[in-house]
Amino acid sequence: MKAAAFDLAVPEDISDAATLLAGEDRRAMAGGQSLGPMLNLRATRPAWIVPLTGIAALHGAEQTSDAITLGAATTHAALADGRTPDLEGGVLARIAQGIAYRAVRNRGTIGGSLCHADPAADWLTTLTALDAVVLTTTRAVPLEGFVTGAYRTLLVQGEIVRAIRIPKPATGFHWRYHKLCRKPGEFAHAMAACLATTDGIRLAIGAVGGPPLLLTGDHVSLAGAEAVLGFLDPVDRCIQLEAVSRVLPA
Repeated sequence: MKAAAFDLAVPEDISDAATLLAGEDRRAMAGGQSLGPMLNLRATRPAWIVPLTGIAALHGAEQTSDAITLGAATTHAALADGRTPDLEGGVLARIAQGIAYRAVRNRGTIGGSLCHADPAADWLTTLTALDAVVLTTTRAVPLEGFVTGAYRTLLVQGEIVRAIRIPKPATGFHWRYHKLCRKPGEFAHAMAACLATTDGIRLAIGAVGGPPLLLTGDHVSLAGAEAVLGFLDPVDRCIQLEAVSRVLPA
């Protein structure tokens, strides 16, 4: 199938884009790796598409002593190839290298992925574990509260994600991420990411049909994960616990 007819409105800057997106029946497009197939399958039929990747303010990266801030239009490939600042040990590059296929990584963006809010997307789970903050044109929102359900976020009409801020964990942190897929490149059936620092553990469990489940504290365990996964059927719960067992500190 092909997309239903739509009009294209190309913004000059982020302010122009916000004005265009404030209208009815409009969709923003970043890399188009998720929205493109949805348009072709006619799962969505907006009257207007507003492309964002040409806006300079959505590109670039900034590093300070305590955080890395990535423009929302930063591609997965830029991260995978080490063309942006990274956390100690190349954490972000290693996550990006496992996203889909090279063609998708070349165009897909970190901001677009978070706004699409697919429960099985890599960045949603991993950046939740890393305590990332979404910076929009009007506010700063911790990622753990940004996604409200499958493919749903807190964004209102005309609000645009401009960047993602990722705090730098203290030196000597422990990080693991594991996902289970039928074959490389596919969306995961189960995933878990774990950040352990002197302040405690942050365990994010993704691919659960909605926002990642986040467990925090000094004593996060497999038993605790099993308790919060009780709503899943036994097979799905077993698969998710396999992913969790791969990331928890020994």
